[in-house]
Amino acid sequence: MRTRHWAGWLCGCGVLASLAGCGGDAGPAAGQMPPTVVTVEEVRTAAVPNLVELPGRVEPVRSAQVRARADGIVERQLYVEGTDVTAGTPLFQIDPRDLQARLQQARAALASARAARAQTAGLRARLSTLVQRKAVSVQEYESAQASFQQADAALMEAQAAVDRAQLQLDYATVRAPIAGRVGRAGVSEGALVSAAAATLMTQVDQLDPVYVVFQPSNAAFGELERGIEAGRIQLGDGKHIRVTLIGDDGTPLPGQGVVDFTEKAVDPATGSRTLRAQFDNAGRRLLPGQFVRGILAVGSVRDGISLPERAISIAEDEASVMTVSAEGVAMRQPVTLAGQAEGRWVVQSGLKPGEKVVVDGWHKVQPGQRVDARPAPPAP
Repeated sequence: MRTRHWAGWLCGCGVLASLAGCGGDAGPAAGQMPPTVVTVEEVRTAAVPNLVELPGRVEPVRSAQVRARADGIVERQLYVEGTDVTAGTPLFQIDPRDLQARLQQARAALASARAARAQTAGLRARLSTLVQRKAVSVQEYESAQASFQQADAALMEAQAAVDRAQLQLDYATVRAPIAGRVGRAGVSEGALVSAAAATLMTQVDQLDPVYVVFQPSNAAFGELERGIEAGRIQLGDGKHIRVTLIGDDGTPLPGQGVVDFTEKAVDPATGSRTLRAQFDNAGRRLLPGQFVRGILAVGSVRDGISLPERAISIAEDEASVMTVSAEGVAMRQPVTLAGQAEGRWVVQSGLKPGEKVVVDGWHKVQPGQRVDARPAPPAP
């Protein structure tokens, strides 16, 4: 009986010791997780595009206000609002009857002036022969000569009156002064328009090409010029500044523009300078008065930093990246972006050369978490 008791007791102690030993070995290992594998890219400096983002407003290349140049009642509107027209297209018809009567009156006066000139011309010719024979006095001949000159001047005046009346009659048909898109009518049929008051009837805007006007501060201009003088910004061989537009939804608009005008004076009210770029607008996506954002490629920065687009986390208030310290700990780092070029974000500030930035897998880790950083494969 004692032998069984001792044997059972020793067996139980062995089982407990075995369980205790197993529990002691498995406890720490069970609480540890393997580090998350991420792909990193080491920050290096290189020549990157110098991108400047500015708000701008779209303006037509040419804009013409169509105003009344003849007095009268508008009879008809001859165009469809919001359509494209060519130069000289009839837009409105003003009642021409009064102007036609004035033209007839001027033509009658012209005929009378021609008859008077012909009469004085014949009298001068006859007296010219008689004065040589001394049949009439020189004074009579000179009087006939003066009458002819007065009749000739009256004829020219009557001809000018006819031309003016014809011009006023032509103004009764209001035409588009330039080619472009004609806007909403400012008057309707039956409205009284006046040439003296220059009644605004409509407006024509040329929409292809268009201008986009930017107004950066003079301080920004000065910083850019100092960077060029110091050699940090290199303009290269190209003399033109290319501009890419971004719409309201944040997507780039098709096509590129070129800066064609820079104001040399500073606006004393705003402290800004005017910068203008020209864009092709065959698709009519840019409309006068529209606000856009422009990315200006002003040369390149000699020692700049850029990162792949997928490495940037963009929130409402800031952009950030996930970096990996020497100990293998992930940390969130805010950055300031300058724009996109060739599938990469240009980083203006927030990073230093040699830092490791998580390119793939940053959304799976939290700041302070250990990671297994592996270098990204070289880009093709």
